[in-house]
Amino acid sequence: MHVTHLSLADFRSYAHVEVPLDAGVTAFVGPNGQGKTNLVEAVGYLATLGSHRVSSDAPLVRMGAERAIVRAQVRQGERQQLLELELNPGRANRARINRSSQVRPRDVLGIVRTVLFAPEDLALVKGDPGERRRFLDELITARSPRMAGVRSDYDRVLKQRNTLLKSAALARRHGGRSLDLSTLDVWDQHLARAGAELLARRLDLIAALRPLTDKAYEQLAPGGGPVGLEYRPSAPGEAHTREDLHEQLLAALAEARKQEIERGVTLVGPHRDDLLLKLGQLPAKGYASHGESWSYALALRLASYDLLRAEGNEPVLVLDDVFAELDVRRRERLAELVAPGEQVLVTAAVDDDVPDVLAGARYTVSGGTVERA
Repeated sequence: MHVTHLSLADFRSYAHVEVPLDAGVTAFVGPNGQGKTNLVEAVGYLATLGSHRVSSDAPLVRMGAERAIVRAQVRQGERQQLLELELNPGRANRARINRSSQVRPRDVLGIVRTVLFAPEDLALVKGDPGERRRFLDELITARSPRMAGVRSDYDRVLKQRNTLLKSAALARRHGGRSLDLSTLDVWDQHLARAGAELLARRLDLIAALRPLTDKAYEQLAPGGGPVGLEYRPSAPGEAHTREDLHEQLLAALAEARKQEIERGVTLVGPHRDDLLLKLGQLPAKGYASHGESWSYALALRLASYDLLRAEGNEPVLVLDDVFAELDVRRRERLAELVAPGEQVLVTAAVDDDVPDVLAGARYTVSGGTVERA
């Protein structure tokens, strides 16, 4: 699978731009701040309905514009599809597939799949648990697009449950009449049901990623491993089936209820879990050097790529200004590993940042223009 044409209107810095794309390697080269990352960010948005740089859509719409359009022609084998997303901050986004308006934005998920390497990836190792949860959940959705609905359901239930708990906590603190919390049992059931589905998928994913991540780390840093992935749930237990995970979550919610009412927030569930990254016998966070942390983050992305490729519909590889962050050894090894990809999109400030093995099409990005070199 690869993108054959990218069209943007009022997206980030671009009032309008048309970019034909080939299979193989394409590099966007130009000084920082000229819009290189905006191009690959748009491709990533088609794959995830989100940005790797910001948490909301508002910054993606050009200053002064009401909406942004991301449109792409995608080829998979002999089949071609035209995808279009209309970003409307503060209102519902819209989507089209082959010019049909009768689709939801999340119906686009799974048509384009990407694996992104970016400077922000260092947060996978050094950052907060939320960064690792997002990594897992985006990869889960890439493998099974219907999980976008499960994630949405979980977030909706969590928000409703937190609202009820916050009201109860405020009433208690101010000596008011106690709220009727009978509906909390209903929200517990909903949270546990969606949470069990998400947990089961995360556990399956981690089991698949373990050997691939260890292999990728060895390729990037020979002799530096082994590495290990260990899931740390907020509802402890040994359950793995959806039914058992559901019961485990319900039990943990019941045990935590008094504390949750006191604090006004849900303390148990996938939104509180973490993925422990181990280097040898130690946690990578806090113990790994800067270079080891980079190798670990890259290994997670390479493992993701290998997993998606093995399951069919090879993803687009996006390397956003990542080579400037790496030493020569890691730069060359990463380039050699990704060069055979069906489509590889690279951004770099100067030509010298793009390793020779990634020979292919070149675009010069400057002053809002994108011109083929």
